[in-house]
This record gives sequence, structure tokens and C-alpha cells, in this order.
Amino acid sequence: MAFLLENYWKIVPVGIGATAAMDIWRFLLQKTFGVSSLDLGLLGRWVGYLFRGKIFHTSMGKAEAIPNETKLGWTSHYAIGIFFSFLLPVIWGEEWLKNPTVQPAILVGVGTVLAPWLFMQPAMGIGIAASKTPKPYQVRLRNIAIHIVYGLGLYGSALLTNVLFR
Repeated sequence: MAFLLENYWKIVPVGIGATAAMDIWRFLLQKTFGVSSLDLGLLGRWVGYLFRGKIFHTSMGKAEAIPNETKLGWTSHYAIGIFFSFLLPVIWGEEWLKNPTVQPAILVGVGTVLAPWLFMQPAMGIGIAASKTPKPYQVRLRNIAIHIVYGLGLYGSALLTNVLFR
């Protein structure tokens, strides 16, 4: 695991790039089709309440706003994306960083959907895998799609990082 410390300077940009790919995807969906996505202010509100010791909420949207929740949401969003980017070298080794392949990146991307489905969404009051939303299957499909984009972003960012940091 020492290779993680030696390569963090390559892994962090991969996580940032993959998270940015998600944001570009969300932006394009919203501007092109009017599709809304996770309000990062609500993510920040939830994280803010985590720091206050409260994990579970009946409805995150109805919880009292906290100062700077949108900034906290954006920061948390990128921190989570960077955190998950470490899974690739942990599971596939340092070799993946040197010669990235798309399949592991997609697997990690899709696998990361379990975090919101099993932890964040229930904690925010919308149930396991958005089961308490009006159209849970629609939310789940969007979740899977954006996590595939994250996986593609991991792969593309790893390729770019290899070009930039030779």
C-alpha cells in the first residue's frame, strides 16, 4: 500500500477529472433535456449535519439549511470522487495507473453507486436506492448512468494523467 502514497499525485487528479466528468454530464443533461440531479447544497447540508452528529433525516430537503452548505457540498462531492479513485490502484494495483484499462474503471464507477443507494439516500430520507421517491426506477437509472460516466472519467483522467506526468 506504500505505492498509494508514492502515487497520490497521480491518483488525486484522476479523481478530480472523473468527478468533473460527472459534473459536465449533469450540466449537459440539465441544459439539453432539463433533467435535474442531486442538489450539491443538500449534500453539503447532510455533511454539515454529519459533523453535528446527525446522520439520518426524514427529509433532507426539509432540514434546516446550514451556512455555506453549497460550498460544503461541492467540496464533499470532489472529496468523495477522489476517495473512490483510490479503489482502482488498491484493487488492480499500481500497474493500472501506468496502463489504465476501461473495464476496471467502469466496474469501480458502477460499484460506487452502492454508496448513495445503501447509505446516503437512506440517510437523506429517500430510502434505499431512492425507494421513497415518486419514480425510484428513474432515479436509479440516472444514478447508474452518472456512475458509469464517473467510471469513464476515471479511465480518461488516468490516460490524461499519464500523458501529462511522464
